[in-house]
Amino acid sequence: MSQKQPKPFPYDDIAGLPHHVSTAHAPMPMADRAAQFSPFAALTSYHAAIREAARFTDEKAELDENAKALLDEKMQMIRQNIQSRPKASVLYFLPDKTKAGGAYMQADGRVKNIDPLHRSLLMQDGTSIPIDDIVSLEVEI
Repeated sequence: MSQKQPKPFPYDDIAGLPHHVSTAHAPMPMADRAAQFSPFAALTSYHAAIREAARFTDEKAELDENAKALLDEKMQMIRQNIQSRPKASVLYFLPDKTKAGGAYMQADGRVKNIDPLHRSLLMQDGTSIPIDDIVSLEVEI
């Protein structure tokens, strides 16, 4: 009866050889070698989408007729005194660029002009506020 010889280890022929060092390339620093095994962030856009969905926005409030009439009176006061650049404090709704809703913003400063073509209030600092988005207006003449 013949006994089977154990199967040789497949790399026995090179197991004892010294480690190869390239003459053409410099050795890679250990920090770079470790970076090869760092986790891959395949879901970065997913996390950004989750953050965007969780971001709160306000709904635009609809003004009643009395509030609209009061705003019209104050806009008329500004029109009549536009040369004196009246001081104003404007609370307005700024629609969000990426999702439904927006945020309420406040602009304080002097009014430069009222643009009837674009229906906007132009402040001296360059801010342009759509008249239809104004919620509250305080004017100092």
